[in-house]
Amino acid sequence: MQLISRKSVFPFIVILLTIICWIVAPNKDLAMWTIFFLAAYSAIANDSIQTIGTFIASNSHRKWYYLWLFMGSIFLATVTYSWLNYGGDISHGRLTTKGLNEAPSNFVFLQVFAPVVLLIITRLKMPVSTSILLLSAFTTKASSVTSIISKSFFGYMIAFIAAIFVWTLTTHIFEKYKKEKPSRIWVPLQWISSGALWSTWIMQDMANIAVVLPRSLNTDQFVLVAATVFFGLGLLFYLKGDKIQEIVTEKSDIIDVRAATVVDFIYACLLYYLKIISSIPISTTWVFIGLLGGRELAINFRKNNGNMFYAFRLLAKDTLYAFIGLLVSVILAISINENMRIQIFSDLGIN
Repeated sequence: MQLISRKSVFPFIVILLTIICWIVAPNKDLAMWTIFFLAAYSAIANDSIQTIGTFIASNSHRKWYYLWLFMGSIFLATVTYSWLNYGGDISHGRLTTKGLNEAPSNFVFLQVFAPVVLLIITRLKMPVSTSILLLSAFTTKASSVTSIISKSFFGYMIAFIAAIFVWTLTTHIFEKYKKEKPSRIWVPLQWISSGALWSTWIMQDMANIAVVLPRSLNTDQFVLVAATVFFGLGLLFYLKGDKIQEIVTEKSDIIDVRAATVVDFIYACLLYYLKIISSIPISTTWVFIGLLGGRELAINFRKNNGNMFYAFRLLAKDTLYAFIGLLVSVILAISINENMRIQIFSDLGIN
């Protein structure tokens, strides 16, 4: 009976949130804060596999609140820097690059409901693009969505190729020392690389959470926003990443602190590079699954007992789930924005 009760909790939560979204949608302020509170958890929960997933997996033997306080402090430092240096904007100026210079003046039900959709997808263990799913619900230009998608696919290919190159060269080295206890230096290296990755992700994807908020937050608003994400992050660490964490733990040797360090370091470098070459928001999810996919293929190719079929299956599954998320995002976008629907259908030759 207890098991049935636990299984019924999430559907009940979804129904309750759906009703709340419907009620608050006509009220601008209530809708704005409802979207933010839901997106603050759902976006980070879905993207946790790529930002803190390897960190959680390789530090599963440590107290969850130590990990939370470390990553939470980095979050506070990163958003505070943006708030102070971008005139109250916590998105590091990324929203204004897409023409989203002001917060939405009104909302419809589907916009308020979008973070709930993301919550459901996360529960189904699907790594999706929170950038596309959330931002597409609030932009009126199809070009804005297509530019994000184009940059995301470019990031996927760069990450995929880089991963194959790196792990083709290093797999035998890791295999050679796999049974030996890691040197003490690997722990601080991993925490540093994970912290750098987390900070870089915040610079890229905070726009997804802040899209409905005023572009210049006053002090009270900033404290509320920062505290909400900080304590939501604590819940995520308490749940050890929740069910979507399995996408990370099913990958080869990812709980090894040495492997986790290399993954986080390369991923952080890729995100920083993609941030520097263009201010257009990117789906960091596509970059991450490209990195994990290339890594899995390279490891199983180089191992004497490697299973290429298993590697291809994981790659195909992660990519399929990401495509489902992309499809859901586009459907939401064209359902909400009439101008975008007309433009996309026109581009496809549909009247």
